[in-house]
Amino acid sequence: MIDPYIRQYGRRLYGFCRTLCANPFDADDLYQETWLKAVSHFAQYDPSMPFEPWLTKICVNTYRNTLRRMARSPLLHFSSSDEQERLLQSVPAPEPEDHSTLYEAVRQLPEKLRLAVVLFYFRDMDIASTAAILNIPAGTVKSRLNKARRLLKEALANEIEL
Repeated sequence: MIDPYIRQYGRRLYGFCRTLCANPFDADDLYQETWLKAVSHFAQYDPSMPFEPWLTKICVNTYRNTLRRMARSPLLHFSSSDEQERLLQSVPAPEPEDHSTLYEAVRQLPEKLRLAVVLFYFRDMDIASTAAILNIPAGTVKSRLNKARRLLKEALANEIEL
């Protein structure tokens, strides 16, 4: 039932997950969770509509839910800044990733702007599809893209350390 969709859209979905997530392990989790939700809600899919935007919307919502869960996690709430600093010092530094300056600049954008940029530029979605996936008006997508372009231009022109 879902196998043809996985064959057709799996690579692009995984690429999108890698773009959203900071490391490949989180991307793998997001990818699997997105497909699990797509399978469990497949009866709600309208075959007269394109499949990829529906799948991408599931992925974005799953990603947002993960961020919300992490923000509410008791592990992120510390009684003092010393406690937080000790924990951060005990975690080994991640391996440096080989990303282009632009990719890193996009990663540093605020979440709302980054999602709009990734959907519009990296996923080649139009304004209407991006707006539908993010549940915002098309004008808001345009505004976010404009602001993101301005921030990226400043970051890249100044060559700030990302």
